[in-house]
Amino acid sequence: MTRILFVCTGNICRSPTAEGVARHFIQSNGLGGRVEVDSAGTHGYHVGEAPDPRTQKAARQRGYDLSALRARKLELRDFQEFDLLLAMDRGHLDIMQRKCPEVYQPRLGLFMAFAGEDRLADEVPDPYYGGPRGFDVVLDMCEDAVRGLLDSVSSRV
Repeated sequence: MTRILFVCTGNICRSPTAEGVARHFIQSNGLGGRVEVDSAGTHGYHVGEAPDPRTQKAARQRGYDLSALRARKLELRDFQEFDLLLAMDRGHLDIMQRKCPEVYQPRLGLFMAFAGEDRLADEVPDPYYGGPRGFDVVLDMCEDAVRGLLDSVSSRV
């Protein structure tokens, strides 16, 4: 079993989108039981809340249901329990590197490192303060990176 954690700031936009897309792709590719995903935030601003309504709407329009997800804060035990902890941007990665025990540092990385060669960027932009288009961009990026991530992981499991 490979366990993957997606991490953003408050765990209501980017990381739950990545989690929802990954759950969908895991199920549709028969990887259930071999790959497990979750998401968390570097900050506890929204602990216990569902993903942002705009995030859910954009995801629902593409067939992803995020309604059961709830925000949580990254915890020290996550570094031990997950095989990969993937940050949505360098700021998140920096926070994770400072909190992570040295022995688990190799488990940290940027989510977009798994995207295809024609990727839009190496960081997933925060759509929170922008318009609806930003949530679609996040979905595009998550779909691309999740495909690459699952290709990489499934070759190892």
